[in-house]
Amino acid sequence: MATTPHDIYQLAGLDPRERGFSRPVELVQENRQYRGTLRYEAAHVVTAPTDSEEASLQLLIATLHGQGYRQLKTQISFRNGIYLGSRECWIEYPNPPHPSERQGGLLAAIRNWFHRETLSA
Repeated sequence: MATTPHDIYQLAGLDPRERGFSRPVELVQENRQYRGTLRYEAAHVVTAPTDSEEASLQLLIATLHGQGYRQLKTQISFRNGIYLGSRECWIEYPNPPHPSERQGGLLAAIRNWFHRETLSA
């Protein structure tokens, strides 16, 4: 299985315990597909193979969001094995809405409850 020089991104954000972190994410190309890898404390997240680096990053971000990570952002620090430092811009990924936000939130639930009470009276 031949691999080419890979890109490394810096991933920063808040973990599920609301602690800030910053770790490298390796994107390795294997047989025309990309796989992302993140190691953070006891977590070791490896994405399924995707067709592009962007798709691999998006899959990794979605996986981390599903595990409770928030305020995630990435910055490429190595491209094809060449160090870029911090010359590239950070890309921020919006947090997915909380279940209560998807349904209108607590305030909407309270309003709906009072609205139902006035309709049935």
